[in-house]
Amino acid sequence: MTMTKHAFIELGLAVLKTEAEAISALTGRLDQGFHDACDLILKCTGRIVVTGMGKSGHIGNKIAATLASTGSPAFFMHPGEASHGDLGMITADDLVIALSNSGETSEITLLLPLLKRLGIPLLALTGNPASTLARSANIHLDVSVTREACPLGLAPTSSTTATLAMGDALAVAVLEARGFTEEDFALSHPGGHLGRRLLLRVSDIMHTGGAVPLVTTETTLKGTLLEMTAKGLGMAGVVDAAENRLVGVYTDGDLRRTFEIMPDIESALVRDYMTANCVTITADRIASEALKTMHDKKVNALMVVDEEFIVQGALNMHDLLRAGVV
Repeated sequence: MTMTKHAFIELGLAVLKTEAEAISALTGRLDQGFHDACDLILKCTGRIVVTGMGKSGHIGNKIAATLASTGSPAFFMHPGEASHGDLGMITADDLVIALSNSGETSEITLLLPLLKRLGIPLLALTGNPASTLARSANIHLDVSVTREACPLGLAPTSSTTATLAMGDALAVAVLEARGFTEEDFALSHPGGHLGRRLLLRVSDIMHTGGAVPLVTTETTLKGTLLEMTAKGLGMAGVVDAAENRLVGVYTDGDLRRTFEIMPDIESALVRDYMTANCVTITADRIASEALKTMHDKKVNALMVVDEEFIVQGALNMHDLLRAGVV
């Protein structure tokens, strides 16, 4: 059958509307049962074991992953494998969340007597409050939908969307109750952009030792330019020769302004052309703060100092780019 562009769009809109209505219907069901479900998750001292068969299993995988990344240790257990040994992964301290639209999935109902015998609490998300799974659960959340978005009414679409949304609601509500922070999130996502931004500190990416471009107040402009060229950070820190404290910085911008005057670089001293009271940062600061400082102060590099203004290192915008902070 040939479909026009308009027909495709109309079908897509119909699916989105149906699934949106399914999620909207859940808002009227967030009652004491939802509160008790969140409380059950919070009180779990072990792991949260999510299980589901077929499409519900795929949704269960996502719910387990969301819980785990937001402060609630969780993993997915395939119900078909559970009765062949994987049930041994569950301990008495755990909580099981079972997903089944019908509430009669045989692979799950087979596990119910065993979970009861072990005394493991069960939270069920089904589309049938009168089902075997719903009646066996300590807490049941109704995720039923009026109709699937599939025009045949067969493919799990609205029902899986509603279940996923309820799982997200549980995870986020519990996240708030735990006082879960951005840094907590970053600790479980160290490879992600947010993780790098929140976990990396200036000390992790700054240049140290001989890689730091440094001159003294007695260094000539020529000597300063040679140091800047050798170290390649677009600047050189200027320290007091007697106390070794940072007193200024000489940058590519200072170089352009200097050559408007055209001094004798063989004899002119850097202290007469440097930027005093320069912008600095300490090594313990988060790398994203260095980025913000550079942006706010309109500079491309920073000297890293301690409380006494003794130089600890240096970094520039390229270092932040390489570290994935930008």
